[in-house]
Amino acid sequence: MTTIFDDQRYLIPFRTGLLPQIFCNTLVLGSGIAGLRAAIAAAPAGDVIVCTKDRIDKTNTAWAQGGIAAVLRDDDSIDAHIQDTLVAGAGFCDQSAVELVCNEGPKRVRELIDWGVGFDQCGDELCVGREGGHNAARIYHAGGDTTGRAIQDTLQKRVSMDDSVRVFDHCFVLDLLTPSDDEGAPVLGAITWHARFGLQVIWARTTIIASGGAGQVYRETSNPRIATGDGVAMALRAGAKLADMEFVQFHPTTLYVPGAPRALISEAMRGEGAHLLDDHGNRFMVGEHELAELAPRDIVSRAIVKQLARSGATHVWLDCTHIQGLKERFPGICAMLSSFGFDPSTDKIPVHPAAHYTIGGIETDLSGQSSVPNLYAIGEASCTGLHGANRLASNSLLEGLVMGAIAGEHARERASEGPQTPVSIISTIAPSTHAELDLGDVRSSLRSTMWYNAGIVRTTTRLSDALSMFDLWGRYTLDKVFETPEGWEVQNMLLVARLITHAAHARHRSVGTHWILDESPNTPQVPRQSWTRFHDHPTPISSEPSPATHVSNP
Repeated sequence: MTTIFDDQRYLIPFRTGLLPQIFCNTLVLGSGIAGLRAAIAAAPAGDVIVCTKDRIDKTNTAWAQGGIAAVLRDDDSIDAHIQDTLVAGAGFCDQSAVELVCNEGPKRVRELIDWGVGFDQCGDELCVGREGGHNAARIYHAGGDTTGRAIQDTLQKRVSMDDSVRVFDHCFVLDLLTPSDDEGAPVLGAITWHARFGLQVIWARTTIIASGGAGQVYRETSNPRIATGDGVAMALRAGAKLADMEFVQFHPTTLYVPGAPRALISEAMRGEGAHLLDDHGNRFMVGEHELAELAPRDIVSRAIVKQLARSGATHVWLDCTHIQGLKERFPGICAMLSSFGFDPSTDKIPVHPAAHYTIGGIETDLSGQSSVPNLYAIGEASCTGLHGANRLASNSLLEGLVMGAIAGEHARERASEGPQTPVSIISTIAPSTHAELDLGDVRSSLRSTMWYNAGIVRTTTRLSDALSMFDLWGRYTLDKVFETPEGWEVQNMLLVARLITHAAHARHRSVGTHWILDESPNTPQVPRQSWTRFHDHPTPISSEPSPATHVSNP
């Protein structure tokens, strides 16, 4: 079968024998909740390196306002958490992954408590909240709206106390190393670049990608600037199988101030009773879904888009004015809103959806093992099947915590196999025959194209147009050799944007976060689509959906 992903294997030319050599048992790419938890689990076997392309604390985890979902109370049940996850996933979840994460979650959250994460207290008990898609209160927060920061700080402290773990910050990982370009070649480590030390080779028995998502491929996003899909792109170049790339979750409520970044306004505010209003002050979600503002995020985001199309407005309103104690409950959000001149206790807040979470990613089994030997993936860069076609709120931190511990334990066991033996790897790239494009323009145009053509609501024509534009930009960008992260990020973003758009174009029926206006209703729904750089691998169409993994969406 012809592949559409026929770009060069490595981003730069190099010879491993001419570069500085570093050795470790476990190489972790990323320093969020998944990466740090994996490093902690792998550390007893010694020699763990954590690479992060910015500071160790500049992660999606640290930005997370929402909480972490787990069943810690007798008036809730793990079975109910499983069912809510399956329903939100619109029948596309892998039930075994859902059961694993929901069952392991309480133990891992209690572990965080033992390690010092100060989850909010209500008297003698932990405060518990509810978010969209959950039919019970099972969301735990720390510092009101700074849960991610509290977890990040605690895990960083544990890592800093372990002499077996080295952190290489401001270290950009360009590519995974394989002994050949053949399908199934094992990953032996990575080639990295540091502004001070230049190119280096890190050899590892096990490499774990925990590099986060790709929200920056969209013009409107809640993600920090570092979220450019680097881990997914390098895994594809190394031959790993990717899955569910068409499923991207858009958060319904980010602050809409023209010219300013889209600052996230946590779903927990709607969990506390905040309402979404149109320009006339009407709660338009009441007629859209039985859970109103607490419907799954894909439903709320589409309802906002429909409302904006109907009214011609640029945003809707989030009304929190009837909620008491906002500044105590959401200190970070209130401070952010205050910097823009809004007081949520008296002012309605202009909000708009934005790209928030990359559901698809590197396909793995329940240990985090990818389709390529020696390569694991966890957190937002991975695809276990937990989220299906739409992630349930606050399950992302939980997945990173659970799968980070499991993958790290596997890496620890594999360390007994001995150190990775270096091999000679030579990357040669022919000089480009095409003119150069302005990287800033390509990045900006790519993000706008993804927002308008592969965003919340899609059409076959717009997806086709986007693919044509990506092919054009790729012709002048993907064949170049750049010397700084700015160029490598744009190359990775082009590859990931094309993956998302191609997968969306290949899915002809709407489901979950993938909503296509000109869908083909007579075409059977394909349960899963997978891709590698060697071949396109759409999963065969099932004549009968599995009752274990397909639950109707309300």
